[in-house]
Amino acid sequence: MRGHECYHCKQWVEEGEPHDCWTTTESALTRDLSEDLQDAYERLRETAAEFGDQRIYASHHCIMFARKVCYFFVRPKRKALELVIFLGRTVKAPQIRRATPSSKTKIAHVVHLTHRDEVESPITDWLAEAYESSDTLSAKTKRVKTPRKRPVARRPRQYARRRPAASARRSR
Repeated sequence: MRGHECYHCKQWVEEGEPHDCWTTTESALTRDLSEDLQDAYERLRETAAEFGDQRIYASHHCIMFARKVCYFFVRPKRKALELVIFLGRTVKAPQIRRATPSSKTKIAHVVHLTHRDEVESPITDWLAEAYESSDTLSAKTKRVKTPRKRPVARRPRQYARRRPAASARRSR
């Protein structure tokens, strides 16, 4: 039978067979975590759910928390939960492993969680701030498209000069 190898998961897919290796669930991502990490994730999820209306969904290797746009996500790892919070300012604190700009207005702050008790202030305060500011920060990044002018293509000088006619070249 004919088929192809999925470029992403390298699994052989027969022709006509449905294949979606990108679809995943929260339970699939958290199933193999240790008990401490599962407890930490549950507390994190409960805390975020209390903020208000939002979407919580799994996307590839992450669990996303979004209003209109994602304001934080959790990447479950073997030894820790990697929490990435999008804020409009840079925060310096011992819990933050690194802070890198993710757009013109947002800074991604990476925090590693290993236990349920770590999901408390100031992390919960940063999550609440990210929830509150996510719509305004994402609105600032949208820009109006303006038509671009095409650059004028110019020939290099050596080609711009006129060459003498063929008859003039032969007479020399």
